[in-house]
Amino acid sequence: MWADNETARDFLNFSGVADTVAEIIVQARGRPISIGVSGAWGIGKSSLIKLTQSSLAARPAEADGREFVFVEFNAWLYQGYDDARAALMDVIAAKLQAEAEKRETAVDKVASIVRRVRWLRGAKIVAGDAAALALGLPPVGMLGGLFGLGKRALDGVDEGELDDAQKKAKEAAEAAGGLLAPKAETSPPKEIQALRESFEEALEELGVTLVVLIDDLDRCLPPTTISTLEAIRLFLFLKHTAFVIAADNEMIKHAVRKHFEGVSDDLLVTNYFDKLIQVPIRVPALGTQEVRAYMMLLFVENSDLRDEVKETIRAGVCQQLRQTWQGKRVDRAFVQSLHDAFPDELVGKLDTADRLAPLMTTASGILGNPRLIKRFLNALAIRMTISKAQGVGVDEAVLAKLLLFERLGDPKAYAELIAAASANDSGKPAFLAEWEAKAVAGAELKLQAPWDDPFVTEWLTLPPALADVDLRGALYVSREHAPLVTPEDRLSSEAADLLSALLEHPDMAAALGDRLAKVARAETTVMMDRLLDRARQEQAWGVPPILEACLAIAEADPAQGARLAAFLRERPPAQIEPNIVPKIGDRPWAAGVFQAWERGEVSRPVKAAIKKRRESGNVAVQ
Repeated sequence: MWADNETARDFLNFSGVADTVAEIIVQARGRPISIGVSGAWGIGKSSLIKLTQSSLAARPAEADGREFVFVEFNAWLYQGYDDARAALMDVIAAKLQAEAEKRETAVDKVASIVRRVRWLRGAKIVAGDAAALALGLPPVGMLGGLFGLGKRALDGVDEGELDDAQKKAKEAAEAAGGLLAPKAETSPPKEIQALRESFEEALEELGVTLVVLIDDLDRCLPPTTISTLEAIRLFLFLKHTAFVIAADNEMIKHAVRKHFEGVSDDLLVTNYFDKLIQVPIRVPALGTQEVRAYMMLLFVENSDLRDEVKETIRAGVCQQLRQTWQGKRVDRAFVQSLHDAFPDELVGKLDTADRLAPLMTTASGILGNPRLIKRFLNALAIRMTISKAQGVGVDEAVLAKLLLFERLGDPKAYAELIAAASANDSGKPAFLAEWEAKAVAGAELKLQAPWDDPFVTEWLTLPPALADVDLRGALYVSREHAPLVTPEDRLSSEAADLLSALLEHPDMAAALGDRLAKVARAETTVMMDRLLDRARQEQAWGVPPILEACLAIAEADPAQGARLAAFLRERPPAQIEPNIVPKIGDRPWAAGVFQAWERGEVSRPVKAAIKKRRESGNVAVQ
């Protein structure tokens, strides 16, 4: 399994881009700079930020002896808990305070910064508008209401608007009065200007360049995004500062549009963005070589090889990636050339990565996205673990190919694939034979819906061919997402659809009552089998969603109620929770379940709930 965390170890040949960002900061030579690192969700922006920090930290001090000091800020972590603008100012002030104490210089100047930040935080009712006006941003808070009224006044004023203006002025005066006292000469614009001056002086005396690394801004709601951008603007254009902002450009522009809601001029949005981001850099899209290398390095990272061997392989792969424009390849053979003793199991995984990489690069559901690739491999690892734990012999390449179709193919086509394998006595989807042969030969395939998708043609060429493979083991370990139905318990299309719906959305089972009532009794038995298989995974029996699905089947076929009752009686007493009692209390089979629980070792609250239910006459008599 692989954690979904950013890393300072380069698996994607991003070091070249990170070195470029670092060089831009160095070449600024103390001039203020803001760099936007843009890319889609999961593409690797956070890792690129980490690599940029590592690249700068590894460089010698600047010609004038200045060192780089880093501040990492994730606005998303503060959303809903703190004002992002104030939080960013606090984080920067705290970092400077720590540096001043460590270097034993500029302590007074940094203390002045800390005091002003605290003052602005205390005056947050007006600070947003004052900062906005001082920095050329539109006011949005209480003073923004006054500003808006002023604009309306240009078009004429009626009596209602005057009353509104008097009310807003009074509110602003009352709010500001308590915060600005006792120093009448102090105001947000003055404090902001003084803060900027103190900030520059402190950086000069400390002899450092401050590099602020801002991540996950595109995950924030528009108000948090704008607050963070305003704080960035406060410190922008000051000497010896650099901001590196990782965010999807389109998400930032969406936040700005929301901020300027009602203004139709898209040029305003673009100008606002361009003033904040001086140097836009886009995270490069991954090609097949990079995707193959990434998957192989993930498998190497999870192997039992020594750490120094893993690092040698990683460095060798990244070096090779830098030369792919010359025709060099990163494939299984190349990776194996970097070490002379690969375990057989790891070689098999490298082979899997070699085969999957082209589809992982081009399939619309993944498109080479590192986060989605990692999630796919995690899902594959989980199913292989289930296979080993339950003694089910499954070929990893077969399972990977099935999982790829499950994730990226048409759900109806996947259901047909499962049905065909289930209907075959040997578990083989024989109908694929002709398609696979044509696809591998490059012949034209004219498939009907739901198979008429370019993905299917690519998938059919992917080894191994499945037409003559027994898929029952692979389908068994995948049954959480797709029920395995053997030839002995085949379902009609309607029953299969209902079963899939009950497994995927058990909490919506009540809405399927009319359709379930029309299903043949033999099929409801099979459906209840599959639901109870899923229910056995539950560890707490209050009202889990799967119970809704089981109750819906029992309602449609009373004979299944007895089976559900027997299942519930078998649950470990510690798993039974009081809120299940009112849920099943009016069912005709509930009395026997309650009696068994009362005789057993269920908790006292459960027994009290049963007693209360019985005393109210709401327990069905058996």
